[in-house]
Amino acid sequence: MSRIQPEVTRRTLLAAATAAGAVGMLPGTLAASTTSPDIRPFKFSATDEQLKDLRRRVEATRWPDRETVSDDGQGVRLDTIQKVAKRWRAHDWRKVEARLNSFPQFMTEIDGLDIHFIHVKSQHEKALPIIITHGWPGSIIEQMKIIKPLTDPTAFGGTEADAFHVVIPSLPGYGFSGKPKEKGWNPPRIAKAWAVLMQRLGYTKYVAQGGDWGNAVTELMAVQEPAGLIGIHTNMAATVPADIAKLLSAGAPAPADLSADEKRAYEQLDDFYKNGLGYAIEMNNRPQTLYGIVDSPIGLASWMLDHDIRSYRMIARSFTGETEGLTPDDVLDNVTLYWLTNTAISSARLYWDNAHFPSGGFFDPRGIKIPVAVSAFPDEIYQAPQSWAEKAYPKLIHYNRPEKGGHFAAWEQPELFTDELRASFKSLRDET
Repeated sequence: MSRIQPEVTRRTLLAAATAAGAVGMLPGTLAASTTSPDIRPFKFSATDEQLKDLRRRVEATRWPDRETVSDDGQGVRLDTIQKVAKRWRAHDWRKVEARLNSFPQFMTEIDGLDIHFIHVKSQHEKALPIIITHGWPGSIIEQMKIIKPLTDPTAFGGTEADAFHVVIPSLPGYGFSGKPKEKGWNPPRIAKAWAVLMQRLGYTKYVAQGGDWGNAVTELMAVQEPAGLIGIHTNMAATVPADIAKLLSAGAPAPADLSADEKRAYEQLDDFYKNGLGYAIEMNNRPQTLYGIVDSPIGLASWMLDHDIRSYRMIARSFTGETEGLTPDDVLDNVTLYWLTNTAISSARLYWDNAHFPSGGFFDPRGIKIPVAVSAFPDEIYQAPQSWAEKAYPKLIHYNRPEKGGHFAAWEQPELFTDELRASFKSLRDET
């Protein structure tokens, strides 16, 4: 998620297509690099040996003692992660692999690095191009449920006027994209690469969307104002006013004059900074130390589950049989992608790069001048109040507080998320 400096965690977080040369079905590997701007078709197929090794490692997990508390105050509970392991042994990767490979996927080299992306064009002539960026511990798996509703709206309760051409890249070091061999692949650099990608695809007018790291990248695209970008949507807005950030960094109580929505946002942020940043501190400071999550699938799964408390609890409930948001297979699809691509540490380095090549605090307003739409989901790390959003984004074209959904909004609530994107960019379609 965010940038965490080594010294004072709370203060720093706040302050601061036509293709050439088919690759074909690859046996558990990524496409070879190229020095040309060509866009190459891509598909992935894990080897049987990789999947057998994964199951063997899950079955051979050495378990720790049970936690000494009766809640999740010490982290991912033993009974929860053991349920994950049991379900994982029966998980069908081939099913999600086939679904993923049913979408057109490509590779292209940008700034010396192979970038993987899904690109699905709508059949509707006036579809609006959109580039959608995931975060950590997410991946392109997060957005798979919204591809068809966005590109084929008439089959999903919409009209031709709701259609999008959809581009979903894998962040550098994540999924099937290349793993940077040099430091400095921070959000501003990724934002520039995404603008190159959209230009290379021939889009002269487009919008962008993101949450988590995807929000940082998307907002920085808006700051950079590349040719063709006409607006953005965020489901994890950066709106915290400077005076509020200062109080939070000091651990002060919420000011008495806050509105009910502002007070709730303050309390959400205060709790997250106090109790929810363990993963980010380590990846910010020492990502290379995380060898354990490269060697142990269960270590990787538990690390990824413990992102924020509301997401963790929703996921834990899903493994007890409750139907809510993500399913156990959703979770395992994503963790298995990280495992098969060996991206536990390469993805973590984004935190280190952002800390050492900083681009401002994660929730600090960035002075965006182009149109912005905000969907403030209730179980996000913080539900951005409309009053803060209006100050952060002078051209706020849409603000809504959906009735349910959290950090992985597109993944958890694809119908609500689709509705939000349709409503968010309606005025920009009318203008163009």
